[in-house]
Amino acid sequence: VEIYDIDLFDTPVSSIEQLQAAGKRVICYFSGGSYEEWRSDAAQFQEAVLGSPLDDWPGERWVDVRSDNVRQIMAARLDLAVDKGCDGVEPDNMDGYQNGSGFALTGQDQLSYNRYIANAAHDRGLSVGLKNDLDQVAELVDYFDFAVNEQCFEYDECDLLQPFIDNGKPVLNAEYEQSHVDDSSTRQALCADSVNRMFSTLVLPLDLDDSFRYSCL
Repeated sequence: VEIYDIDLFDTPVSSIEQLQAAGKRVICYFSGGSYEEWRSDAAQFQEAVLGSPLDDWPGERWVDVRSDNVRQIMAARLDLAVDKGCDGVEPDNMDGYQNGSGFALTGQDQLSYNRYIANAAHDRGLSVGLKNDLDQVAELVDYFDFAVNEQCFEYDECDLLQPFIDNGKPVLNAEYEQSHVDDSSTRQALCADSVNRMFSTLVLPLDLDDSFRYSCL
């Protein structure tokens, strides 16, 4: 393992330092496009920027990425990533315009916000990954250093990530389909496709409880 992707808020500095002392790179996860009611900065979100709940994720709501309030909160999260010594960040939920966010977000709104996050991360010396948002990869690949994707093989979307590989940038992929867990031949076929694409793919439990981990590398 060369890279760890860990939670920005929940992981202590000591853990990040231990990983880096062992020669690992540390990516710090936070949600860039949603409000999570349990986060320490939750009270900083103005009520007007809180939208519809995220399906299947209790306590989360989409946020209005056009808002200065949201951008200021995310800038502070990037500052926290610097303070904790993260090498890079993975801002999640960066595709609210394609979901029932509760706001009339356009593709251009999303591009503006995603580029803002990428530029703000780079201004702080952090690498930054594009999480999903596959339909805007061509417009965003120059702004992001790597891609983090979920289930592109399951949904036959992996071709959309090829611009990252073409630009010498990693694609880190997670698959959750049960057949890849239960059937080794199915998993081997997945891994062969992943290796051919030069992706780094893990088969993981959806709730990320560390009950198993299969690597295609």
